[in-house]
Amino acid sequence: MILKVKEPLPSEYRYLRAGLVLFTYLHLAADEALTRTLIARRVRAVGYETIQLDDGSLPLLAPMSEVAGRLAIQAGAWCLQATNGGRGVLLSGVAGVRPGKVVILGAGIAGTTACRAATGLGARVSILDVNSTRLRYVHDILGGHVTTVMSNRATVEEEVRQADLVVGTVLIPGAKAPKLLPRSLVAGMRAGSAFVDVAIDQGGCAETSRPTSHREPIYVDEGVVHYCVTNMPAAVPHTATYALTNATLAYALALADRGFTDAVAADPALHRGVNVADGEVWHPGVAAAFDLPRVC
Repeated sequence: MILKVKEPLPSEYRYLRAGLVLFTYLHLAADEALTRTLIARRVRAVGYETIQLDDGSLPLLAPMSEVAGRLAIQAGAWCLQATNGGRGVLLSGVAGVRPGKVVILGAGIAGTTACRAATGLGARVSILDVNSTRLRYVHDILGGHVTTVMSNRATVEEEVRQADLVVGTVLIPGAKAPKLLPRSLVAGMRAGSAFVDVAIDQGGCAETSRPTSHREPIYVDEGVVHYCVTNMPAAVPHTATYALTNATLAYALALADRGFTDAVAADPALHRGVNVADGEVWHPGVAAAFDLPRVC
């Protein structure tokens, strides 16, 4: 078994072999080359991000989503600085000056955490989701200091055009992120506004999104500063390592102690986490992303 944090790099493909258990963040729906390599080499690949409990929660994605959500506001505030091509807006504002407007797409763990961080700074915050229960939860925990909006094409466009900072956190477990922001909408955003795409690991939620690195984290497209780092928690490795290990260790031990077949059979959540195994696709999101047959 190989235990990693991120998906295998092309230079590591030579270590992949039949029967090997790979336990890591995979994000296969955004990487066809890796998907087909794992299938061809008959690897048993289990994705942290697709282990799912009966209530729909994602226990191994949650800690990194929390870290990424907090970092998204820090990164967005940095992008808005004029030295980085931004509008020169301070999210908190100052006495006599209106604070910046933050729009968050998605009210999952990353979105909710980003919302809390942004309201804590004193920004004007709107959060959008298609799930009214999640929006009600966000409204309750933040005491009404945030505007909750049901997400549809019209409300997304209205909110995004008014924003100084947009944070994309939309997620469909194991599948490509939906493109909520077409290029035309990004072009209609305020000049110098910022967009942080937390969903970039799953392909990103804007047509203008493309992966960046911590070394070169930003670029400007359609007049908007984009931050699309594919592994945001790597900026805080000490915190991220402890948070991730706390969540993953029990599942790793189950795989190591019981073996892949017995561990997956005994735990439905772990079973849902299998993306590909023995040359076949198990996860529906991966199958749909590349039009591949699914057997499990």
